[in-house]
Amino acid sequence: MGLGSTLSGRLLRARLRRAVRRGGDAALLELVPEPLTDLFRRDGLAPLVPPRGSPWEGVTPAPLGFGVNLWLVNSPDLVRHVLAAEDTFGNDPARLPFMGQFMRGQVLGGLGTCDPPLHGRLRRILAPEFTARGLRHLEPRIRRIVDEQLDLMAGRPQPVDLLEAFAWPVPARTMCELLGIPAAHRTDFQRLSAQRFDIIPGLDALFGAVSSSLARLEQLIADERGDPGNRLLGTMVTRGTGLDDRTLAGLADGVLTGGLETTVGMLALGALVLLRDPRARERATDSRAVDGLVEDLLRRLSVVQVSFPRYPLRACRLGDHRVSEGDVVICSLLRANHDTSTEPSQARASRHHLAFGHGPHRCLGAELARMELRIAYRRLVERFPRMRLAIDEHEVPFHRLAMVYGLQRLPVVLR
Repeated sequence: MGLGSTLSGRLLRARLRRAVRRGGDAALLELVPEPLTDLFRRDGLAPLVPPRGSPWEGVTPAPLGFGVNLWLVNSPDLVRHVLAAEDTFGNDPARLPFMGQFMRGQVLGGLGTCDPPLHGRLRRILAPEFTARGLRHLEPRIRRIVDEQLDLMAGRPQPVDLLEAFAWPVPARTMCELLGIPAAHRTDFQRLSAQRFDIIPGLDALFGAVSSSLARLEQLIADERGDPGNRLLGTMVTRGTGLDDRTLAGLADGVLTGGLETTVGMLALGALVLLRDPRARERATDSRAVDGLVEDLLRRLSVVQVSFPRYPLRACRLGDHRVSEGDVVICSLLRANHDTSTEPSQARASRHHLAFGHGPHRCLGAELARMELRIAYRRLVERFPRMRLAIDEHEVPFHRLAMVYGLQRLPVVLR
């Protein structure tokens, strides 16, 4: 690494720290190029995309300054190419000299920020539990959780915040049951999960949330060592021979975070669609149509707006551009799912979307998410067929500049 790169890294770290200390939207966003922030801007449920006939350019350059080149990948074919090319693009952020130094030993955890061979080894520990067969035992538990939350909602004064009373607790309780996390820890993990997906507070808040979550999970892993249980934490200890508590805690953190904030967003935004669209409500209660509804909503809502950043392992071509080692590549799952050059019949084909990513890092919990959404949407409509918004539609508050899209609240009248 030359002197220029070293100075660039120092200057960038200094600006990051100043922005974090100053706080606020403007302080952080002054570091972010407009094409990148545009990835997260939406008009309610709709992405900010060009009209039909003028699709996104396949690759958009967005220089970060200080010699760091950022590339935004928008088209479905190129997104699939980048996400599948594990031999060309890595996921470990420590590959960037300035990022590795700024992290100061921080660990992001999970499958999304590690490369082979560790990625393959960790994924094999979890994979059997996330197949349709492996999840079968969890379905009656999810039904019980959904019905219990609906009972609690019914007993509350109206209006009810559907986000707080339903969209949060259903996936939180599901993930805690799956992993074997005691109920007393659930609220803390909800809070920490939400903090890491909000761009506004800055990197210190993100790393602080990750560190706190890892510390809690590391203690739970240590508790499992003596007598591993039959939930996922115990399974990880049993299968993860030779892996230390910190590594397993990072793996558990990725599972928890990946299955919590994303499903919260899908449940809240999907409920908003059900409130607005009578046809969607009919499909939700039709056993032959509910699977298709879930797939349509996954594509349309695209709550995970971008993939984990990718880092070229060597110089290569990406569309009409040449990218180099040290660059950053971000794939827009939202834009790829709404690409106007794709015919609607193709874009909406069953499971033919990128809501769960693609390739070796495709979301391991896809089948679990589908199960939760299918059960939750159906039971919500069946239980409260006359549910309506308690505020005007234009007053519904959406997240701003969040990697995982969602609502801040969703007040409803149940009957």
